[in-house]
Amino acid sequence: MLQFNPSLEPTIGVELELQIIDRQSSDLLNIAPQVLGRVEKGFSKRIKEEFLESMIELNTDICRTVSEVEADLKTSLKHLEDILSSFNATFLSASVHPFAKGGGWFVTDNPRYRQIMDDLQIVGRRFIAQGLHIHIGVDSPERAINVNNTIRIYLPLLLALSTSSPFYEGESTGLYSYRTKLFEALPRAGMPDYLDGWDGFKQLVTLMQKARYIETVKDLWWDVRPHPEFGTVEIRICDMPCRLCDILSLTALVQALVVSIGTVSHHPVTHIEILRMNKWQAARYGLEGLFANPLTGRLYSIREAISDLVKLVEKDAEALDSTHYLIGIERILREGTGAHRQLNLYKETGGDFRTMIKILTEEFYC
Repeated sequence: MLQFNPSLEPTIGVELELQIIDRQSSDLLNIAPQVLGRVEKGFSKRIKEEFLESMIELNTDICRTVSEVEADLKTSLKHLEDILSSFNATFLSASVHPFAKGGGWFVTDNPRYRQIMDDLQIVGRRFIAQGLHIHIGVDSPERAINVNNTIRIYLPLLLALSTSSPFYEGESTGLYSYRTKLFEALPRAGMPDYLDGWDGFKQLVTLMQKARYIETVKDLWWDVRPHPEFGTVEIRICDMPCRLCDILSLTALVQALVVSIGTVSHHPVTHIEILRMNKWQAARYGLEGLFANPLTGRLYSIREAISDLVKLVEKDAEALDSTHYLIGIERILREGTGAHRQLNLYKETGGDFRTMIKILTEEFYC
């Protein structure tokens, strides 16, 4: 029986999926098992294995404010960096390594991951992508479903603000978020359909379990999903931003947005085709894309839509004491995302990916 464990506050949990790279060559390294073997006991729930041995997952504890998230992440990142330094390695915060070839990376020795790779075949071998996941606590299962349905309208804007994957296997993809297209090749991934209440969600999960398509809710790789065990709504659409300040700004925006949506009694049914087209605009054109209001059809720029979104959540951000982080969204609009930075550095360095990666790692804490 699927049970929802409610959160009495809009708590925050953040998950970073990071690449492990050689400090000199910037190549991916299959050393996650060795790294995890040196993680101190106090960090064992914070620094964890991921799908590939060239990846590491870093989780926060349950936080109440974005300030707590910042302190938590910095502590865990420092411990991870200390371990990586002994391997002459570091981490790269971006959604796709710009020149690594798919297929040459080891799957983590975990029965679940091995089964996933066996099922996915070439789709899985090409999937060398990382993302940012943000959990926000909600106080009831019905509210979780309402938030899950409504926040889909804004997911393309969150993607546009986080894009960081313009390259794949040494080639410019022409997209700001190629990770999005890699991810959509997976089964049970992408923009979810409208959920008909908590009972409807439970029925869907039960049906998929009976069909043996999934074992748990964790096998639903949607862009947003209810997470009953944690009592959260988990926003999963974001690329992995290249700077910590952008991660924190997006976290502040997401927390305030979930709170804002949660106070609305009427949640509109929006057509998934409009949502998917808006998502394509964000993945293809990033901040320069277009955004169609899924209720009225009015077309305007993603930048305008983001500005309207920030205005929508300003009061809630103030109540959550995160206004100073939310201001960072204006910086992203002004300076661009990690994808913009990569494209600019690629041009400035004459196509030197290794120098580009070195600069990105140096700028992470800027």
